[in-house]
Amino acid sequence: MIRFKGGAPRTGRPGAGSRGPAASWKPDHCPLLRRALACGLPPTVLGALGTGLALHVGRSLLREVRRNRTITRTAQRMLRPPPRVDGLAVAAVRLSADRGAGTGGDLYEVVATEYGVRALIGDVRGHGPAALPTVDAVLAGFREAVHDEPDLAGVLRRLERAMDRHLRERARAERLSARTGQAFRTAEEFVTVLLLEILPDGETRALNCGHPWPHLLSGPRAEPLARTDPLPPLGPFPLPAVLPAVACAPLLPGDTLVLHTDGAEDARDAAGRFFPLPEVLAAAAREAAPTPQALLRTVLTALFHHTGGPPADDVALLVLRNERPSPRPPSGAGSGAARSGTTDLSPANPLRHPA
Repeated sequence: MIRFKGGAPRTGRPGAGSRGPAASWKPDHCPLLRRALACGLPPTVLGALGTGLALHVGRSLLREVRRNRTITRTAQRMLRPPPRVDGLAVAAVRLSADRGAGTGGDLYEVVATEYGVRALIGDVRGHGPAALPTVDAVLAGFREAVHDEPDLAGVLRRLERAMDRHLRERARAERLSARTGQAFRTAEEFVTVLLLEILPDGETRALNCGHPWPHLLSGPRAEPLARTDPLPPLGPFPLPAVLPAVACAPLLPGDTLVLHTDGAEDARDAAGRFFPLPEVLAAAAREAAPTPQALLRTVLTALFHHTGGPPADDVALLVLRNERPSPRPPSGAGSGAARSGTTDLSPANPLRHPA
């Protein structure tokens, strides 16, 4: 920035009273202009040449901006799940901590397979565009494995191998670029993932690698889907030899699952208080069966009100609502409740008249 002293005229034209770099600038300081002057071009031609050069640079920058926006929108469309997957209504949203990035280090996917509906949500260390290569590696491994592996343990093994390949490639690139001073910090890279499998009858199984447990909204209640300790994240440590899937509470018709990344739980207000996600979900569950889209709006409105603006970390929310028809009771069996935990009042039930 050019500074002017008191009494000096505020003009960029060289003159007796000017100060700073403008006073000593000469046309031969610009190589392109020096060559044009050497050719004897008149000032009008020089002005047209400068205008054309500026327009060319401006158009190139505009094309680059549009290209980046197109890439971002395409990535968002690819990662956005369909509105319904095998009877499950789906809604999802991702917020990037980097303003204008549109994509970040959070990921999710929902796929209908012959083994049931399988869902993935994950959180890569870091945020913004720098996390996209790891996001792509994990999603590619998931989309290939969910149709091939008959159980969740096989899917998770494939994700571990995909992550290992990605880290080896990053380490190789890191060694090649060491002379430039660029560093990927491969040794510190990891991703938390949660795998879910929902069968046609609502039976739900999960494998959790360092990720927050989802919340199940059933009737007026909102509770964690499971409470077992998770496995370590993918990346720093190998998975255990045995990977038993966790049997979770069933997702019955009318129930809703809310999967999220830790950016939602860890969001803070001006006083440093965490976002009360369980309380917000419990309040939403007490309303009359909110749709996945309405539930997302409720959570996002409360989140932005709590933080006073966009959160400081990437946030992903994935909502799955079971809209499959309720199973009909067997003929002659009456209208007994289908939900587990409900007492059977038929005469043949020994629990009806306990001793």
